[in-house]
Amino acid sequence: MAMQRTGNKRRRPQEPEEKGDGLEEVVIRIYRCSKVVKGGRRFSLAALVAVGDRNGRVGIGYGKGNETPIAVTKAMAEARKNLKTISLDGKTIPHPIIGRCGASKVIILPASEGTGVIAGKKLRPLFELAGIHDLLTKAYGSTSPKNLIKAGMDALLKLRSAELISELRGVSAK
Repeated sequence: MAMQRTGNKRRRPQEPEEKGDGLEEVVIRIYRCSKVVKGGRRFSLAALVAVGDRNGRVGIGYGKGNETPIAVTKAMAEARKNLKTISLDGKTIPHPIIGRCGASKVIILPASEGTGVIAGKKLRPLFELAGIHDLLTKAYGSTSPKNLIKAGMDALLKLRSAELISELRGVSAK
């Protein structure tokens, strides 16, 4: 019987976990770093996590540790501390916007109902946990997950509703 080679399987982001407070958590990426010491290699791990309630609140976190569960727990705690409320227009966003972080640039556009979240596998969990159902995205520049997620979060935080804009300008919304 010949052995079959399974190849290098890429892991997809985990399914969201839910705690008692209504927030869902998704591990977007696990990073492994090694340091060569006298006795061999020492590995340290880091986790990139998104947390949201699928109703306009979302946060991201990054945690480090010597073991995977420790890094993930730290990242989830940081993401819960960094929860932000974003402006939604039904199941999409109110207007097109550009988010930047480092060498990454993310353009997000509102989409008609039924389109779905058209985004890469690193950005999709962020938008889904924010409660966005219809959205188009395009990433330019660096595609490192850390910067992409931060650029996506930057774009979400720049969103403004029509009511807020009219209030800031002192005019009535039509």
